[in-house]
Amino acid sequence: MGFLWDSIKYVYAYLAVIPVIPFFLVYFGYGMFSDDRKKAFQLAMDVTTLLLIGCVAVLFDSIFNSSFGLFAIILFMLLGGGLLGNMQFRKRGNVNMKRVFRAVWRLGFFTMSMAYLLLMFIAIGQQIFSA
Repeated sequence: MGFLWDSIKYVYAYLAVIPVIPFFLVYFGYGMFSDDRKKAFQLAMDVTTLLLIGCVAVLFDSIFNSSFGLFAIILFMLLGGGLLGNMQFRKRGNVNMKRVFRAVWRLGFFTMSMAYLLLMFIAIGQQIFSA
């Protein structure tokens, strides 16, 4: 059981380090089975978001010497979901949780992508200038 868990952790870690690779693997892999490029792009975004969340949390913790990275990401996603749900409730009178979750998850892809690039450049700069 320990070997299986360690294998899963290593595969996740390798895929999360360079999230562009899993994005293109999912995009082109699903694109071969389906002619729907929009659906392939959305699926690639959804899978990559999970990897980006872990990677950005680790980068944040490493750069700022904290252990709050993952909790901050979850907090911001929950706040975004609450705000979107409130807007939807005020506009329509009810909340479609599936649409709110999907919107927060897809917005998370873009924010995590930008945070990944920013934090990666900061981490590389720290490594270059600290030596």
